[in-house]
Amino acid sequence: MRPVSSWGRLSALPHQVIELGDRDRIGTALAAHKPGIAYGLGRSYGDACLNPNGVLWSTAGLDRLIAFDETTGRLTCEAGVLLLDIQRLMIPRGWSLPVVPGTQLVTVGGAIANDVHGKNHHGAGTFGDHVTRLKLVRTDGETIDCGPGLRPDWFAATVGGLGLTGVIAQAELQLRRSPGPWLEGETLPFKGLDAFFQLSSDSEPAWEHTVSWIDCTSGADVRGLFMRANPTAGSYPPRRARQKTFPFTPPVSLVNRLTLRALNEAYYALNKRHLGRRIVHYEPFLYPLDGIGQWNRLYGPKGFYQYQCVVPPAAGRHAVADMLDAIARANEGSILAVLKTFGDRAPPGLLSFVAPGVTLALDFQNRPGVLELFAQLDAIVRTAGGRLYPAKDARMPREMFEATYPRLAEFLTYRDPGISSGMSRRLMGS
Repeated sequence: MRPVSSWGRLSALPHQVIELGDRDRIGTALAAHKPGIAYGLGRSYGDACLNPNGVLWSTAGLDRLIAFDETTGRLTCEAGVLLLDIQRLMIPRGWSLPVVPGTQLVTVGGAIANDVHGKNHHGAGTFGDHVTRLKLVRTDGETIDCGPGLRPDWFAATVGGLGLTGVIAQAELQLRRSPGPWLEGETLPFKGLDAFFQLSSDSEPAWEHTVSWIDCTSGADVRGLFMRANPTAGSYPPRRARQKTFPFTPPVSLVNRLTLRALNEAYYALNKRHLGRRIVHYEPFLYPLDGIGQWNRLYGPKGFYQYQCVVPPAAGRHAVADMLDAIARANEGSILAVLKTFGDRAPPGLLSFVAPGVTLALDFQNRPGVLELFAQLDAIVRTAGGRLYPAKDARMPREMFEATYPRLAEFLTYRDPGISSGMSRRLMGS
């Protein structure tokens, strides 16, 4: 047994960690050590990847590329392969992943289990939209091959299924043509939510990637920076990667009520220097926080919560305004507040988070009173017809989960009884 945390660092409870390294022997390992849950890099923020006082099946050793077709762009790999490794290997060869989340330090299995999205959902959908086949190993030894056209019911249950239908052993991904590692990006300042929605509407037809940072301390007339980018071909000076690591865990959170406004001011001033168009490497644009290793230490020994929701288009403007007002009244906030719209397309998984509308994501210091604020935000999201993102969640009430994921009952018929996580017990009872 050893202590294991997720990215939010809200706990470090003991787990029995079983290393999976041979994909042909996964079934034997699962049968001998269960119930458990697959654990990749632990980049889920809450308890989706944890099984306190129980078994974790570590997939870090399942990190092999199996096959790649240079003509079609089909890549077959094990579930523990990192998105970072795929991108750095394939982009120089003229291919890339069609969808990536805000960090590339995620395993393929984790990206499928959480059906992650990126800054280009309006054009490319979710990660699961580009999975063509996967191999699922159940704890009773059964192996299930499935895909959009092969046992599609199992595929829909597994994509976004939080690792609860079995352990993904390998996956086949459809990559897309890439002109290289460069993007033509543009940063635009805006004031007010109406300006944000107008920029989103104007940008999405012509720009592949769109996202906004907002200053959640700036009040109802919120200010922000709208960022958009398109892939571009060309030869540019080699990028000098400047990887830094947050060196220690401070005794208290460095993001708190005393520092919040100053940190938002500093972030705005720093990034406002880059207004206008410029050529940028894909890594700092798509994964800005990957340049700071262990940045989650910033929040101190008690860790932090991330709250991410999506609300439908019709209610989006008012719901976001109400949430920002509630956060301001509580004297809370984040330096990493992200606002983005999703496209009008249904995701592939029964429990996929993404839905048409607008998504707001913020980090919050783990401190007294924050759970009461979340209850207020929950009420706004529920009234608007929205829902929360399980990959980021650590405290959603079970009743809210059941009410906002209408295909939950259907999903439960595909659950593996030998799999359990902190989240499954909290939200599904087992």
